[in-house]
Amino acid sequence: MGLFSFFKKTDKVGADSAIDSKDVGQSGKQGANANNVETKLSFHPDWHVPQEQRYIFNFLANELQPLKPNQLSLAAINIEVDPNTKAWNVKAFVRSSLEQAIQLGEIELLLLDKNDQQIGAKSFNFAELGALPGKSARPWVFTFEKSTVSAEEVPEDGWKIAFNLVSLRGHQLDLDETWKTQLPQDQQEALVKIVEKLPKLGKNEVNFTGLQAKIQDDKSLVASIFIRNGNNKAINIEQLPLEIVDAEGKLVAKGAFRLDPVISVQPNSTKPWTFIFPEELVSEGEFDMSRWSARVTQNK
Repeated sequence: MGLFSFFKKTDKVGADSAIDSKDVGQSGKQGANANNVETKLSFHPDWHVPQEQRYIFNFLANELQPLKPNQLSLAAINIEVDPNTKAWNVKAFVRSSLEQAIQLGEIELLLLDKNDQQIGAKSFNFAELGALPGKSARPWVFTFEKSTVSAEEVPEDGWKIAFNLVSLRGHQLDLDETWKTQLPQDQQEALVKIVEKLPKLGKNEVNFTGLQAKIQDDKSLVASIFIRNGNNKAINIEQLPLEIVDAEGKLVAKGAFRLDPVISVQPNSTKPWTFIFPEELVSEGEFDMSRWSARVTQNK
């Protein structure tokens, strides 16, 4: 396999990034030994590893630090840049301190510099690694195409390759403290269920979805909206030009909101927020509010 040619005698094991196995849906056995766990070198059963490469892999595996019970880890080794495609070939050990063998699926990985700043992100199908035996460490090369990397140069020592815990935990409700204090628990739980049923966001997508809207007696419009963040990082909204359209496509209200304090929406989360359009920003006429939508307008 071409994979073997990436690993060299000069390679060294670097930073280790470990998570609890529960974060990827893998439960450890109850009563697992509380002592640290040594992981043993493991090869895919289809591999035929030359003796010289076995020596290199064994040397690297001996540098690995013990894990805590029921952990999964990615131990960084080295990054080589493809001279033709400029893709980053990231060498690492995929490690497990679980007692039993596991097989993983699609997982997004992050590249972090020594300051834990993200410099790359890509999803990988871990099924290609095969079943990972209990208490094992399997060498692998993760290829990050140039488009998936934001840094211009390979990072200095201290970089990490890590599981994206934000994507692993699934999309969540991000409820502001004011909503938590004002909404009864059953209504908060109802919002959680609504968020769970919303269409899945695309990667890095920000979406505005209507929740509830009503024209008041004073002819103002009160609209509660889901602000949905599909990014791996929190987004901050300082200004929001917004319009409300009814079921027939008629413009109900249009206005620009300056938000103070700034609305912050956590990564991979949905935050409900209420906007009040005063009478002068509400169109005249009758509207069908059985269905409506919120749209962010472009400032001209």
